[in-house]
Amino acid sequence: MTPKMISIVTPCFNEELNVRELHARVSQVMSTMPQYTWEHVFIDNASEDTTVAILREMAATEHRIKVIVNSRNFGPLRSPVYGLFQASGDAIILLFADLQDPPELLIQMIEEWAKGTPVVLPIKETSDENRLMFWVRGCYYRLVRSLAQMETYDNFTGFGLFDRKVIDLVRSFNDPDPFFRGIIAEIGLPHKKITYNQKRRMRGFSKNNLYILYDTAMLGITNVSKVPLRLFTFFGFSCAGLSILSSIGYLIYKLLYWDRFSVGMAPVVIGFFFLTSVQLIFVGILSEYISAIHAQVLRRPLTVEKERINFDIPAAATTQSNAEDLLAISRATAAQVLARANVEA
Repeated sequence: MTPKMISIVTPCFNEELNVRELHARVSQVMSTMPQYTWEHVFIDNASEDTTVAILREMAATEHRIKVIVNSRNFGPLRSPVYGLFQASGDAIILLFADLQDPPELLIQMIEEWAKGTPVVLPIKETSDENRLMFWVRGCYYRLVRSLAQMETYDNFTGFGLFDRKVIDLVRSFNDPDPFFRGIIAEIGLPHKKITYNQKRRMRGFSKNNLYILYDTAMLGITNVSKVPLRLFTFFGFSCAGLSILSSIGYLIYKLLYWDRFSVGMAPVVIGFFFLTSVQLIFVGILSEYISAIHAQVLRRPLTVEKERINFDIPAAATTQSNAEDLLAISRATAAQVLARANVEA
């Protein structure tokens, strides 16, 4: 019987300080599950440091490592999903390169998948990150949950295990600007949640600036809900109704006290700026949905590859004659990385 394949997909951008340790820890974990074959797919989003050179060096010594190098930076949403589509495993795990999510959790995730669960979702119950940021993220997740027309998953970052049929369903969405977490919620297949504590980034720094966070947040809202559009339509009707009632009230008051009533320009100016602000907010929300439609119409590819490494080597090459050599290399690399980590600590 052919052993099942596990694919670990790691998106990375300027992660030269982390990719070696990440793969060493993944190798150490997977060596405890010899009943599975596995591959580690790195998709690099046109890193500007030595990440690609390090990945080439790693791939030269271990055929389980497969590398895709994008022609440019396609953003933190499109590149990871494209990487998932290139994996060949029966189960596919999305694991980010920043080492905030523990690779050691893979054992529990794979065990749950082996029981027949198609989606395993690690949920960061606590986090070592800045408390204010964790609170803000929590508020955002609660907002999305209140607006969504489906079940959403609070504190789910994308890190998780997905059966092959789930990834095939994600592919069938054919979304050129995919919000992966929203798509997983939209699919709605049975899932298992695993809680963990998310570590603080130890090396390097986050590449998600304020604009990327805002863009991701707005995409998350517009992908799972039409409520903002309907809310502002309702708000528009409410403002129109209040304006009519106010006009009638002013008219009656003027008829009753026509010789003493003088309100000047203040109500007109205040009302003008208020309604203008409402219109600008509404146009901004509307533009988010139009932007999503625009992306669908253009149908651009998720990414464009500049280079791919080791994809022409069949999986059998990593599981038969050279299996012991590769395991030895993985263990040696793991020992070196862990020793270096202890020295740095």
